[in-house]
Amino acid sequence: MPAMSSDDRPLAAIIFDMDGVLCDSEPFICEAACRMFRECHDTTVHPDDFRPFVGMGENRYLGGPAEKHGVILQMPADKIRTYEIYLDIIKGRLEPLPGVLDFVAECRRRGLKLAVASSADWMKVEGNLKQIGIPATLFDAVVCGDDVERKKPDPMIFNLAASRMGVAPHRCIVVEDAPNGVQAANAAGARCLGLTTSFDEPTLRAAGADWTAPDLEHVPPAIWG
Repeated sequence: MPAMSSDDRPLAAIIFDMDGVLCDSEPFICEAACRMFRECHDTTVHPDDFRPFVGMGENRYLGGPAEKHGVILQMPADKIRTYEIYLDIIKGRLEPLPGVLDFVAECRRRGLKLAVASSADWMKVEGNLKQIGIPATLFDAVVCGDDVERKKPDPMIFNLAASRMGVAPHRCIVVEDAPNGVQAANAAGARCLGLTTSFDEPTLRAAGADWTAPDLEHVPPAIWG
């Protein structure tokens, strides 16, 4: 029997969300956002105010708590200031999550294409990848919030990542940590590995995750098919 070509294999690509998947930036962006609200709007916003908006892009991440506290944001200035604070506080503090480097290497060994699809703006995506020592050039595609009109749970970002890699979404596995991202993966027709770095297993399963794991160091063998 002839060897199976890469075009015949069910699994062709892995699409990574960034926050909570490649690195745990959530505490830092939350810290930066809280500081921005105090600095720019003299308003105390609490970490729990941001939680419902995780994975929805920084416009909504900042906008949700702003609505709750009656703050009128000055965009994009407030978002840019949040990123400036964020990029300063992650220096020497932000690291890749367990298993990330080995998992990426294993994907490459298996001949899989790789993409990052994050709802964050490019300023944050680039800063994170640089800080954790994984250059954007390592990936076949990098899609960020600047590239799409509709954010997760809309599937646009994952469809675009798959398109840029030249792979059908149903041949991709999306690695996500938030219900909005899991729902977006499902809507795109991709399978989804949910990491319990931000939400627990029942929550990710309820959103539609095909598998769950604590991190990329403990990936279930079943994902390889």
